[in-house]
Amino acid sequence: MPKVKELLRFLRKHGYQETRQKGSHRVLKHPQRRMLSVPIHSGDIPRGLFLRILKDAGFSEQDFLGNEREKA
Repeated sequence: MPKVKELLRFLRKHGYQETRQKGSHRVLKHPQRRMLSVPIHSGDIPRGLFLRILKDAGFSEQDFLGNEREKA
């Protein structure tokens, strides 16, 4: 599973902007989509949480993995 940094990089690339942080959660906003709350913890994001954040953002796991392959 990806690290928080990788997920945030993906979301920023697709138009999300960090609006605020409260404790260990960053809130991201997109002009046409819903707001997201991403937990900022060390290590990998649990799979279920990772998939839920992607789904809420309007992306699939394949979108994320395709983006990672393009980078390499």
